[in-house]
Amino acid sequence: MALAFVGWAGWMDWRSRRIRNWLTLPGLVVGVGLNALMGGWQGARAALLGAALMLLLLLPLVWLRALGAGDWKLMGALGAILGPKQALTVLVASIFLGGLMAIVQVVRQRRLGATVANIGRLVQGFFIFGLRAHPVINLDNPQMARLPFGVAVAGATLLCYAAGYALGSF
Repeated sequence: MALAFVGWAGWMDWRSRRIRNWLTLPGLVVGVGLNALMGGWQGARAALLGAALMLLLLLPLVWLRALGAGDWKLMGALGAILGPKQALTVLVASIFLGGLMAIVQVVRQRRLGATVANIGRLVQGFFIFGLRAHPVINLDNPQMARLPFGVAVAGATLLCYAAGYALGSF
């Protein structure tokens, strides 16, 4: 189920750069429901912990306008489907895969200098202004490059399942 869910979300994010509520919210409910059905109270607890962990960890990035709300809700729903341990593994893999995708995009678009300067501005702004969105470098600026994080999540989920299957642990 997790692979079908993130595959659909990744495709949606690739095509429109949006992940819709009509996918993420039922994904959360179904994740909790299936885990409760299969594991009783412990399954429901693991699903709720997985969702809460993903939502809490990623909320600061949504506040900073560095991560879209659809990506945030996708990870919450995926946390409900996978539970906290596997969701955390997928999150770390998604961050690495998203970073690799960003490097490829920056090099392909010949924006290395601008990207390094923007990272410097973001770090400087964090130390001066704290946890607030940068007035220019954020998702609301149409001139900023965007990365479909849902694609990274889908790819990372697939990689984690493949690695877990090969190792017999996921």
